[in-house]
Amino acid sequence: MSTLRDEAMQSKAWPFEEARRLLKRYEKAPPEKGYVLFETGYGPSGLPHIGTFGEVARTTMVRRAFEMLSDIPTRLICFSDDMDGMRKVPDNVPNPRQLDEHLQRPLTDVPDPFGTHESFGHHNNAMLRRFLDTFGFEYEFISATEYYRSGKMDDILLRAAERYDAIMKIMLASLREERQQTYSCFLPISPTTGRVLYVPMKEVNAKDGTITYEEDGQDVTLPVTGGNVKLQWKPDFGARWAALGVDFEMYGKDHSTNTKIYAGICSVLGGRPPENFNYELFLDENGEKISKSKGNGLSIDEWLTYAATESLSYFMYQKPKTAKRMYFDVIPKAVDEYHQQLRAFPDQTPAQQVANPVFHIHSGNVPASDMVVSFAMLLNLASVANAEDKETLWGFIRRYAPEANAETHPGLDAAAGYAVRYFQDFVKPEKVYRMPDAQEEAALRDLRDRLANYDGEVEPEALQTVVFAVGKEHGFEPLREWFKAIYEVLLGASQGPRFGGFVALYGMDESIKLIDDALSGAFVKG
Repeated sequence: MSTLRDEAMQSKAWPFEEARRLLKRYEKAPPEKGYVLFETGYGPSGLPHIGTFGEVARTTMVRRAFEMLSDIPTRLICFSDDMDGMRKVPDNVPNPRQLDEHLQRPLTDVPDPFGTHESFGHHNNAMLRRFLDTFGFEYEFISATEYYRSGKMDDILLRAAERYDAIMKIMLASLREERQQTYSCFLPISPTTGRVLYVPMKEVNAKDGTITYEEDGQDVTLPVTGGNVKLQWKPDFGARWAALGVDFEMYGKDHSTNTKIYAGICSVLGGRPPENFNYELFLDENGEKISKSKGNGLSIDEWLTYAATESLSYFMYQKPKTAKRMYFDVIPKAVDEYHQQLRAFPDQTPAQQVANPVFHIHSGNVPASDMVVSFAMLLNLASVANAEDKETLWGFIRRYAPEANAETHPGLDAAAGYAVRYFQDFVKPEKVYRMPDAQEEAALRDLRDRLANYDGEVEPEALQTVVFAVGKEHGFEPLREWFKAIYEVLLGASQGPRFGGFVALYGMDESIKLIDDALSGAFVKG
């Protein structure tokens, strides 16, 4: 009988495919450092966004998949490029113009516009860590500022000075001629202004470990060590890989053309380039790339206002190599699909289980779903009841599932609260009712009468059969036009639930009254 590990070795689930690639890296001998190192990078030029979370979530999925296939210890580091100069003031911070005078200073030297931390970089790092901790990620945080200024990067920086020409050869081949004239992989931090300077080098002295450049008409010589100098971002990428011994790093498609540059510089500095995984980018409601500085798209806090953390992890798992639009309307679908997978898991074969997204979301320790009512159905309940609080929904849930309560079904209880909030913020403002046409009115009256005379089991499938029968007998072609009419006339929306299930949950008498009110024009008049 096959084990989960056996099935994982064959699984086409993308975390296992990446883990097997990483396993081949050390098939001849384990890593000398004693562990396999996973890295994620973060540019704290703005507040953390969902893409940042996604990178750590997906990397963790590969890490756990690797741990299932191998006994080699692992580490995950989250590296913040907080020594980068602030190139522009983000739009989504308080009093942004007060930061103008700090442009080009390292982010950890820029005052915190929120007034809560010692710098803007520290503030954004804290935001990142808080969000990652919310999800229970196991990671080690590393600050570029601390790494450079404490001397931990000194050895690799001295080596970069020794191999400056080889690094520059890689970089210059990727630059336009005009940029080649002034480019240097070293960026000095000005001793007078504290700014990160993009200036050509007059000399790189490998023997002394210094650089010389011109500032305000004067030659300035600085050691490359001790945080006096940092590397340009592309060389920094490769240097970090070499300094830390990174084995795996994923990044967005926008970085993919730079992979050869990163890898080449890592090799020049004596390191072995890591395995890479390129994912597609997240898009906002308009199909534009999500940006930290713009603050477009969804934030982590915004997602968690309307759904539990696991639904976001589920969204991240799905098709990482496909660009996905990420806006508020993707949340209900993600919640319900996540719970569908939870319910399926116990009855699946080992091969199916290791391919199930929830296996990777929960690192194999998959919980049971307590959602006896779907999130979409809760939203529709909230809509017809015009719910202000989750207790309104529990009135219907208890009648539908008497065994359920907030204590025994905490996930359902939380989802009811999320549904009310989502309804109030997104569904209610968009509700548009209409009166039915003659065919639709006749069908709705027929449905109303059949429900009033119904004497069968009040259960979703039986009631759905009644709804289907009415639509067919009244000549709706295709049949989805009948359901569209139900949603638009009764719910004020273009989409909705399986209506038989809705009736079973909402109640027969309540559903009959809903049809009567809609036919009388109560919703349109209101």
